[in-house]
Formats: sequence, C-alpha cells, structure tokens
Amino acid sequence: MHQGDEAAFDEFVSARTSALARTAYLLTGDAQLAEDLVQTALLQTARNWHRIHTTPEAYARRILYTQNISWWRRRRLTEVPLAEYDAPQAASDPDLRLSLEQGLARLTPKQRTVLVLRYFEDLTEVQAGAALGVSPGTVKSNTRQALQRLRVLAPELADLVGAGEQS
Repeated sequence: MHQGDEAAFDEFVSARTSALARTAYLLTGDAQLAEDLVQTALLQTARNWHRIHTTPEAYARRILYTQNISWWRRRRLTEVPLAEYDAPQAASDPDLRLSLEQGLARLTPKQRTVLVLRYFEDLTEVQAGAALGVSPGTVKSNTRQALQRLRVLAPELADLVGAGEQS
C-alpha cells in the first residue's frame, strides 16, 4: 500500500470501526466473534484498498455479512444472547431489551443478518440483497420468515415486529 493509500485507509479505520463493530456484534451476538469479524473485514478491505477506495464501507460491510454466514456454516456455533448491545429503544426498558435479545438469539444467522440489514442498517430490500449477493425477493422472504418466527417465539415484541402486519 502506498503512503497516501495508507493514510486514507487509516482515516477510514478511525472513522468507521465503531459502526462496523456494532453491526458485527448484532450479526454474531458475541463480542469476541464481532471483533474477529471486523478484523477480517478490515484486513480484506486493506488488501483491496486500491480497487475499492471510493466505497470502502460498503465493501467492508459486505464482508461482514457474508463472512458471518460463512463462519456460522463452518462452525455451527451456538449463539450467545445480545447481552452487551445497548439498543437505544430497548435500553430504557430492561424487559423489552431481554425479550429482544432472546428473540434474536432464536433466529438463524441468515434471518438475523437480514433483520440487521433491513432494520438496523436501514437498507432497502434491493440494497440488502446486493450486500448479501441474493435477490431482493430472497431478502423479502427471509425478512417475512424472520418476523413470523419472532411473532411466534417472542409475542411480547408484537409492537416492534408489527402484530397484525404481514410482510
């Protein structure tokens, strides 16, 4: 990496690591795995910096999403509840926070990833599909399935999930 590229990459890392770490934690539900996921994403981003410096965050986020699913497939890890994530809406209500953590922990990694992309990252179905390398229809059906599963497994989250809505 050239010195100018290195300075730009260092600036990117300083500015966006916290945001990437929050997303990684939501995806994995484990602080240590989230750190590993961010490091993997930043390493791959650095290796390809000369090609992607115009959209480095999108590149790093796609690595987060795809690498998380890849790790899960290889290891079939037991997920840990999101005990340390401080969601603004759930932070003021410990019962809601606990219900949200338990509900998300019951989802598959793919369902959790889709919900994080759609509702935490606020991506459209098209953007989430592009990030995951799947069609918008797949994102829509995975979102619908994840929300239905949350409605069944965590009915106390009806206000967040939308009790009467059908996606």
